[in-house]
Amino acid sequence: MQSFRITKLTAKVSGLFILYLFVPLILAAQTKPLINSTLNGRVLDAKARTPLPGARVHIKGTTHEVSADADGKFSFVTGQKFPYTLIISFVGYQQREVTANGAYIDVELKELQNDLNDVVVVGYVTQQRKNMIGSITKVDLADTKSIPAGSFDAQLQGKVAGVQISSNTGVPGEAINVRVRGATSINAGNGPLYVLDGVFMNSRSLQTIGTGGKATSPISDINPEDIASVEVLKDADATALYGSRGANGVILITTKRGKFNQKPKINFNTSFGWSKAEKLWELTTGPQHAALVNENWINTGNPFATRPFRPVAEGGRGLPEEQQTYDRLDQVFKTAGLQNYDLSLSGGSAETKYYIAAGYNKQESILSPITFDRASFKVNLDQKINDKVTIGVSNTFGRTHRNQARAGDGPAGGLLQAALHTPTYLSPVNELGVSVGRAGFDNVDLLLKYYDVNSTSLRYIGNLYGEVKFSPNLSFRSSVGVDYNNYNESEYWNTFLISGSPNGLATSTISQSTSLINEQTLTYRKTAGKHGFGLLVGNTLQSDVATFTGATGRGFANNSFKQISSASTTTSSQGWSKNTLASFFSKADYSFDGKYLFDLIIRADGSSRFGDNNRWGYFPSAGAAWRLKKENFLKDVAFISDFKIRTSYGITGNQNGLGDFATLGLWNGGSSYQDNPGIAPQQLANPDLKWERTKQFNIGTDLSLFNDRIGIEFNYYRKYTDNGLLQVALPATTGFGTYTSNAAEISNKGFELNISAVNIKTDDFSWSTSFNVAQNKNNIEKLSTALKYGSRDLILQQQGSPLYSFWLYKELYVDPQTGNSVYEDVNNDGKITVADRQIYGNIWPKFFGGLTNSFTYKGFDANLFFSFSYGNKIYNHNRFFGEGGGARDAARVIFASNLDRWQQPGDVTDTPRPDGININNYKDGGSRWLEDGSFLRLKSLTFGYTLPKYVTQKVKIEGLRFFVIGTNLLTMTNYTGLDPESSVSSNQNEQGIDLGTPPQPRGIQIGLNVTL
Repeated sequence: MQSFRITKLTAKVSGLFILYLFVPLILAAQTKPLINSTLNGRVLDAKARTPLPGARVHIKGTTHEVSADADGKFSFVTGQKFPYTLIISFVGYQQREVTANGAYIDVELKELQNDLNDVVVVGYVTQQRKNMIGSITKVDLADTKSIPAGSFDAQLQGKVAGVQISSNTGVPGEAINVRVRGATSINAGNGPLYVLDGVFMNSRSLQTIGTGGKATSPISDINPEDIASVEVLKDADATALYGSRGANGVILITTKRGKFNQKPKINFNTSFGWSKAEKLWELTTGPQHAALVNENWINTGNPFATRPFRPVAEGGRGLPEEQQTYDRLDQVFKTAGLQNYDLSLSGGSAETKYYIAAGYNKQESILSPITFDRASFKVNLDQKINDKVTIGVSNTFGRTHRNQARAGDGPAGGLLQAALHTPTYLSPVNELGVSVGRAGFDNVDLLLKYYDVNSTSLRYIGNLYGEVKFSPNLSFRSSVGVDYNNYNESEYWNTFLISGSPNGLATSTISQSTSLINEQTLTYRKTAGKHGFGLLVGNTLQSDVATFTGATGRGFANNSFKQISSASTTTSSQGWSKNTLASFFSKADYSFDGKYLFDLIIRADGSSRFGDNNRWGYFPSAGAAWRLKKENFLKDVAFISDFKIRTSYGITGNQNGLGDFATLGLWNGGSSYQDNPGIAPQQLANPDLKWERTKQFNIGTDLSLFNDRIGIEFNYYRKYTDNGLLQVALPATTGFGTYTSNAAEISNKGFELNISAVNIKTDDFSWSTSFNVAQNKNNIEKLSTALKYGSRDLILQQQGSPLYSFWLYKELYVDPQTGNSVYEDVNNDGKITVADRQIYGNIWPKFFGGLTNSFTYKGFDANLFFSFSYGNKIYNHNRFFGEGGGARDAARVIFASNLDRWQQPGDVTDTPRPDGININNYKDGGSRWLEDGSFLRLKSLTFGYTLPKYVTQKVKIEGLRFFVIGTNLLTMTNYTGLDPESSVSSNQNEQGIDLGTPPQPRGIQIGLNVTL
């Protein structure tokens, strides 16, 4: 009933604002400009004297604006009388104001040395970076798009201070973890809001088929080549306009558009590449494995004569030296191929501009048989009805297919698990020569031959807008957007595989997610002398609907029949969920003489997910900045180009990850009794459930030195989250398992530092550097009951400790006299029990960031990009299973590191003797397997060459560039696993555990870019 009420309200308000859109459009379309004077001119690069196509030329105080054509030329036919003032701007160049006194004018623009004057998207409006109050980072995409990753957010790693990105796996298109200034919730979502051309994207995976804890990334449906700019909004002042959806940061994505008065431009980009694992696990050979099993047998107190590996004539399996070695890792790991093609057409007339693009990307995983391929199509159109009215549309189409093998936890169907954890001495065939599984895992040969798990995602993200400029100071914009995702997945496990035994298993699921968004904004800006005023009011109406239909079939006549309709037994399931959100927001800002900047933001969100008592949340924010460079005491300090101090404080809400009906008392209609239909209680009601709230304080400074050659940005922040949304366990006597409540409080605090410098800049050579480093300290301030997550409860969320802390037995040393592991007896009872487990390390790094160096020499260019993390921990769960010292015999592999075991009194080693005693080699949760996850990684190395203009012009080509890119060429780390970023699960509460996860590969690709 509550959802129906808010939906009805949404429909009424939406209809009213749509009416507001079209009335101004019709009225404004009737106005006709006066035609009695003409101005022609050109916009040129001041240094190279080359044209700047697409430069914006605006008559100050009017709505008249045009764009320069391909030759930098522009023309005005207006009712303005000379003289009048022109405002000329172009991305990457200093804006100029010039006076037009005659019929022709040439304007030269100087290139910016840094981005202080860059135009940045800031929550429904744009402004110059030097006038910003909030903490916002604009990402330079020039050196990120070529990094071969399934989703563009993975390409941002190390590029934005304070944004921690972990790829988790080497499988393209799988979900990654993105955390903007830490994590604020245990059960609610911690990921940022993605906004694509004004449309709020669904970033939650629709995957239902289990792949060992992994999930696909919906962000990978977007082609990075279509993206023009990315801004990351971090503090409350920057995110407040997005309210509850921006509680964990906002990533604004603007796709490419054409330019007015630009001749058609064709761009073609293609690349091919190869990648492979940098290293694989080092395993014992068959004879070594057998020897360790025998040693374990004897050390445990069993008779030598009954050791497992002894002569066959004595009833054994043969002597250790007689065992063969079967390498399964080389079967599943391969050299993977990559291919990419992108073609675009852009341009425009005086009234119309367009961008049309198509792309295809295919990436093989280094782990067979996983593949990822994406086909995309993009159409962006903008049309001027007249000089007051503009309408436009953005369309993003994508089809993403995955051959989606299990690459995480779990023995059944686990490709990497079967290859890694099956003992090396076990033959893949039995005595009869029949391929069989071993040690509880599937046979690798059969898995590779019969693996059949696939998914196809069809995605459409579109936005239709209309904008009216009533005057130079007042404009109105309305838009309607949609994000639609159809996700179709299927799997068939035949009779040769564990999951398909004995007669086959098939599943099929179709999931759909539809988000409809309607937004209106009214913007007013006025400058009067030294005073600047701005006012923005708006509202957003959003409806999200999710559905799924699934079916399972068991029992097939033979493996030629794979359709569920051929199964002897079928079951089905179906689900539907909906939520709506109505939001109203306003922002007021004031500046005096460009020195003192103030803004105030208020947003109200009403969500159907909450009950009547707390449906609406109110989230304010305020900020201020002081540009000290404009003060008299700094005006004459030549080496300081700009200097600004800014601060903000605000409150944001969070409902991400909360169930659509979390506050309602629910009944389940699928409870039958003796074949009669029935219902049963499913969920307790909680009408008092509140919004999760995060209060954030930020103080920062922006400093530019030596004529903008050096830029320094520093931020310090504190975040405190209360009313944390949490699933609390209930006593079994209640008949319910959990209860959604506001039961947690979490804090984050840290700093961010970004330094950019133009080290050398001459006519032929340039060298620039960008460096960022950040720290975030996380702590659970309030949590009445500790919560356990991950395999064998390795993760513990507990009051007084950071999120994602490891709960372990602390191993002190290996006794040189006995070879036994010695653990800390926390309660001093003389025994090592679960009571001795303790918080011991967490996944949070002490520092993380990135370093980029870019070089150009005439037509050559080079770029080196390093990402780094220091002080984070990772639990090497592979080692736990692989360092059992023979205690698991034929149940698990043994790593070669076990050969460094203790063997006799006096041996000093970290590996205890193999003796089968639980405390030595079978103590899961021992700190021995918790390792330092610090790393420095050469993420990408790029070399390029652009042919000179005089060469390309002869064949009527505007530009031609060849390039070579190496990725993950070098990783410096003390972590003994394959990848210090690995994580077995996409679940936010199970990070930092490495088990059965393929590493990020080392790769190389070559390509070219052609512009016509």
